[in-house]
Amino acid sequence: MSDNTQTSEKASGKARLLALVLGLIGFVVLLGLGTWQVQRLQWKEALIATIEQRVHAAPEPLADMEKRFAQSGDVDYWPVTATGSFLHSGERHFFATYEGEAGYFIYTPLRLADGRFVLVNRGFVPDHLKDPAKRPQGQVEGEVTVNGLARNPLTEKPSSLVPDNEPAKNIFFWKDRDVMAATAGLPAGAVVLPFFIDADKTPNPGGLPVGGVTIIDQPNNHLQYALTWYGLAAALAGVLGSWLWRSRRGPN
Repeated sequence: MSDNTQTSEKASGKARLLALVLGLIGFVVLLGLGTWQVQRLQWKEALIATIEQRVHAAPEPLADMEKRFAQSGDVDYWPVTATGSFLHSGERHFFATYEGEAGYFIYTPLRLADGRFVLVNRGFVPDHLKDPAKRPQGQVEGEVTVNGLARNPLTEKPSSLVPDNEPAKNIFFWKDRDVMAATAGLPAGAVVLPFFIDADKTPNPGGLPVGGVTIIDQPNNHLQYALTWYGLAAALAGVLGSWLWRSRRGPN
């Protein structure tokens, strides 16, 4: 056998080994991605079950919700009831869409009997009615009782794709509770509860804001993703097995 032939066979052997190693690495990566999606599936199913349990629970007094938040830091989707009076001059506008229409969710400070405040998402108004002067009937005065769902605060912007808030223009793209409260014109030293309340569908005078806008739907496509990754791993295993079988047989 000539030196050139031996060199060529060695190079070919190294190439096959490299291809096999890369194929095995790809197979392990695909299996890992499939397993990760199975874990995500279990997490999402547990989350959906938790939310389902919470939203159908009896409403809790605001004081009990405060205790729950102090203990766990999590009150998302727990029904709650609160009584106080709205400080309409401090309403904050959160950019949103509702039933295909662009507009704003109206977050209004609710002054509690003890002088503290909680920010309430009263619901949606279309863009052309952002100005509260155009919806005076909804600016209810005096003591009111709000029923709705408690919502956790966000500690940071949820994604780099989300625009920065523009508090000077009273336009918010993510729920920065601290800035919302700080720019609402509350009395100096005012204490604001650390979570929000999303008001329920109880109609407001004049029909605005439209309450009950909380999105509870939790997409769950993790099983589909897991099957896709595992399917790709199986296909790769088949390709590698066929290739190894042909390599062992050698040329016909």
